[in-house]
Amino acid sequence: MTIPLCFVALLILYILVGYPLLLKLRPSGPRIAKQAQTPTVTALIAVKNGAPWLAAKLDSLLRLDYPSPLLSILVVSDGSTDETDSIAASYAVLHPHIQLQRVPSGGKCAALTAAFPKIQSELLFMTDVRQILDPGSLRHLTACMSDPTVGAVSGEMRIRNQETLEESSVSLYWRFETWLRHALSRVDSMLGVTGPFYLIRRSLVIPVPSQILLDDMFLPLHGFFLGYRLIAEPAAVAWDYPTSLQTEFRRKVRTLAGNYQLLRYYPQLLSPIKNRLWVDYVSYKIGRLLLPHLLILFFMLSFTLSSPWSLVLVSTQLLAYGLAFADRFIAERSPLKRLSSPAATFATMMCAAFCAQCIFFMPPQKLWSPTRTRGPA
Repeated sequence: MTIPLCFVALLILYILVGYPLLLKLRPSGPRIAKQAQTPTVTALIAVKNGAPWLAAKLDSLLRLDYPSPLLSILVVSDGSTDETDSIAASYAVLHPHIQLQRVPSGGKCAALTAAFPKIQSELLFMTDVRQILDPGSLRHLTACMSDPTVGAVSGEMRIRNQETLEESSVSLYWRFETWLRHALSRVDSMLGVTGPFYLIRRSLVIPVPSQILLDDMFLPLHGFFLGYRLIAEPAAVAWDYPTSLQTEFRRKVRTLAGNYQLLRYYPQLLSPIKNRLWVDYVSYKIGRLLLPHLLILFFMLSFTLSSPWSLVLVSTQLLAYGLAFADRFIAERSPLKRLSSPAATFATMMCAAFCAQCIFFMPPQKLWSPTRTRGPA
C-alpha cells in the first residue's frame, strides 16, 4: 500500500503547494491595455435587510471619483423588512441618479435578474451592501475595460481591523485566495470574479437562474467562454469587515457547493478543448473539492504501513487535527494559539469542502444565510 499512499500524498502536495508554485512560475499573458475613460456605469446593489450598512455604502458610492452624470446607482431591495427601503428612498430624494427598485423576496439572483432590464449603461458595477469603496476604485476598473479583450474586472477586497487570531487566520486564507486569482489574471484569466466588487460589460449580462449560488462565476463565465478575459485590478480597493470562522464555514459551504452546481450550466469547464484554462480549473477548483477526500484517504492508508511509520504518520495527523479542535478552548494570548488558529482555519475549510456535497441532497436556497461580521451596528 506504499504506492497508493505516496500517490495520494503527492496529489495533496500538488493541490496545496505544487500548483501555486507552478502558477507563480508561469509566464505572463498579454498585458492589459489600460486607458483612462469614463463610460456610463450603473452600480447595482442587491440587498435584503441591509439597513445597518446601506447608508455607509451609498455614501461610499457618492464619494467615488467619477462624473455623477455618468454613474447611476440602483438599489434592488429583495423583500426587505427592515429600514432598507426607507434609507434608499431618502437618498433617492436627494440624489436623482439613485433609484430604489422593490422586488418580492426571491433571493439575490432573482433580484439581479429583475433589475437587468432597467440597466442601459455600457458597464455594470456589481457591488454588495457591506463593503466600503476607495474613491478611485471605479476609475481603476473602467480603465481596464478600455482593453476590448476584457469582459469583467474585479477589484481587491481587503479586511480591516482584525482583532483576534481567528480573524487574522481567516484573513490570511482570503489573502491566499486573492493571490491565486491575481496570478491567474496575470497568466490569462480568472475563473470567476470577486462577487462584492466587480465591473462587467452590459452586453455580457444574461439572466441568472434563481437557484444559482455563485452569480459572480455564472455571469463572468459567460464572457469567458465567448473569449473574454476576467482580470483583477489590485489598485481598485474595497474594504470589508472581519468574519468569524463559523461564518466563513457557512459561506465556504455555499461557494464550494456552487462549484458543483456550475457544472450543470457550464459542462465545458471539464473539457480540455473548450476550456483554455482546463489545467487551472482542475488543479484549483476541482482539486479544492477533492482535497478533503484525499486527506481522509491518506489517513486511512497510513494504517497500512508497517511499524513504526504507521504510528508516526497516524500520530502526526491526529495531533494536527486535535490542535485544530482544541483551538476554541485555547486562550487568545496563549503562544499555542498561533499554531492552533491556522490549523482550525484549514480544518474548517476542509470540512466546508466536504459538506459542499450537500448540494446534491437539498435545495440550493437553504445554503444561503446572512453573513455576520464584526462591523458597525
